[in-house]
Amino acid sequence: MGDGPREYRTLIATNRLPPGPGVAGSLRVLAGLHRDPTAVMSELRGRHGDLVHFRIGPQHVFVVMRADLAREVLVTHQRSFKKGPGFERARIVLGNGLLTSEGDFHLRQRRMLQPAFHRRVVDTYAGIMLEEARRVGDAWSDGEPRDVAADMTQLALRVVTRALFGAELDAGAERIGHAVAEVGEFFDYLTIALLPVLLRTPLPRVQRFKQGIAELEEATARVIAERRSAGAGADGDLLSILLAARDVEGDGTGMTDEQVRDEALTLITAGHETTANGLNWTWYQLALHPEVEERFHAELDEALDGAPAGPEEAARLPYTEAVFLESMRLFPPAWGIERRAVTDQAIGGHVIPAGAAVLMPTFVMHRDPRLFPDPLRFDPGRFLPEGSAGRPDWAYPLFGGGTRKCIGVGFAMLEAKLVLAELGRRFRLRLDPSRPVVPQARVSLRPRDGLWMIPERRAA
Repeated sequence: MGDGPREYRTLIATNRLPPGPGVAGSLRVLAGLHRDPTAVMSELRGRHGDLVHFRIGPQHVFVVMRADLAREVLVTHQRSFKKGPGFERARIVLGNGLLTSEGDFHLRQRRMLQPAFHRRVVDTYAGIMLEEARRVGDAWSDGEPRDVAADMTQLALRVVTRALFGAELDAGAERIGHAVAEVGEFFDYLTIALLPVLLRTPLPRVQRFKQGIAELEEATARVIAERRSAGAGADGDLLSILLAARDVEGDGTGMTDEQVRDEALTLITAGHETTANGLNWTWYQLALHPEVEERFHAELDEALDGAPAGPEEAARLPYTEAVFLESMRLFPPAWGIERRAVTDQAIGGHVIPAGAAVLMPTFVMHRDPRLFPDPLRFDPGRFLPEGSAGRPDWAYPLFGGGTRKCIGVGFAMLEAKLVLAELGRRFRLRLDPSRPVVPQARVSLRPRDGLWMIPERRAA
């Protein structure tokens, strides 16, 4: 295998391709990916096994269905792959932030961002997380249906915006949050191949998207400039840490204003969507499984004794954490990971040629009976010590791996446990039978029409 690209016709002629749906079946796969990609991926796995090949025109696509093979792509041979086309298009919104950057620049940015997500720093944001959870709980009325998905989205957006720009949001930060919500409504379109054509149309939704991006960039740049002039490093929020960061292992320089802006937008956009949907699916699963809900509430009552949780109390909620992780096993917000091969690389006994797209559906990998027996059963015990003993860490690739592993895992886990604890100690949530819950896999896996639930206040 060479280090550089090779013509497809030469490599494919000498390389035994993995099984797949063939030319005609590939057209059906393409149509199905738009309608219900998780169902298509599950069907491909059932028909063709752990490594599947199909084509979209001249583009060769390899689908990795097994977690240990995904680890080879994400960790063992990570230098042979780069972010996929969806992330390339995401630069339209996120610029060259940690989620979209590549190579040495990405490693440099990650080194400078890492201190911002040290556990001691993350714990300082617990107060913000609890305040926003209380804000939601105070808006809930006993017996009144709520779109919990909308509530969790606003909660997570406010948490990350306050953590980034300061506990008290000023007009500039509020404006940024509004622009993120506006742009986020269009974010699913960033995954489609015809995006450049779509962006040239005069459609009202496209124009609102463009206006939202312009507002987002202008408002973020203004906040950064104001903070620069006031002196960075004094406020203790994430923005201050970014402004003060230096690449001590490299040339010792910091980030430009443009780099700070790109990282800030990445943290806001990526930092609230996945956490919100992880919480959504957790409330959904708790409502479906009363025996799990009962144990969840029992843990809260014993550990908190009616008081709000903090970082120390959150550490004493192993079952709550297990419920959250098991919910995301079955309904991973980041339902798939994509990469593009930059050089020919052998994976699972087959050569993935340079230029090929690689899809890794965590939705399918998390339901592998070889790693999770009786995989469709909701069982938080899988993530307690006795249930996870002997299971390799790569079996749960939800947060990615290698140098691309999500840098904000600790922040998201603390936020999830504090929100579940604060709202769970006050309420139990029942599904609204008049509004069915339908999973929809787009940029993230979310409830298609919201998550309508009925809060019931728990006795003190």
